[in-house]
Amino acid sequence: QVQLVESGGGLVQAGDSLRLSCAASGRTFSSYAMGWFRQAPGKEREFVASISYNGGMKNYADSAKGRFTISRDNAKNTVYLQMNSLKPEDTAVYYCAAGRGPFIRTSWGDYDYWGQGTQVTVSS
Repeated sequence: QVQLVESGGGLVQAGDSLRLSCAASGRTFSSYAMGWFRQAPGKEREFVASISYNGGMKNYADSAKGRFTISRDNAKNTVYLQMNSLKPEDTAVYYCAAGRGPFIRTSWGDYDYWGQGTQVTVSS
């Protein structure tokens, strides 16, 4: 079992930055990949970014490339999503998820555990 708790969401203006955090407990954090997904009202949950078990590999959705950075601190059992140059279309509930194995995945079906989500709202 893995418990995930996100934090760091909020209401910001276009062009601002936010850093989301996700604290994990339970299974050995350094043994599995982590991912961030988001879901906007009326839309399906979509992949944002993923990071391998040791941080050596990262993958981003096209919408996140160049603006978002995923990182992890295995000593703190925490994964982060630094979001810069935010746009109104980034408005969504952001979820962190624990992967089924150590390597990056882009499909939500490859993640076994999910946090409760944190709301990010970007005003224009």
